Amino acid sequence: MIMRKFQVRTRPGKEAEFATFFHDTAIPLMKATDGIVEVLPGAPRPETPREFSFVMVWRDLDALKAFVGEDYASPHIDPAEAELVEKRTIRHYELAEA
Repeated sequence: MIMRKFQVRTRPGKEAEFATFFHDTAIPLMKATDGIVEVLPGAPRPETPREFSFVMVWRDLDALKAFVGEDYASPHIDPAEAELVEKRTIRHYELAEA
């Protein structure tokens, strides 16, 4: 399984608007996506008020590529969030046995 960590930092002053998108659009979309085993959304904390994240566990690399395409290492964004986000990072890991 593939663990995908996606993190965004909003533009200053866009935190509330992005939070609405995150809760109303992004979380339901990811939870309903075929190939995802688990979705762990992360909301901001007081010390990082502009940072949001997702940790997603994908069944396999083929499932991830079916959702984002061959260029799975680049952060893919919804057009609705493009003007709200200052920075995006994405990392991939093999899910380790606990």
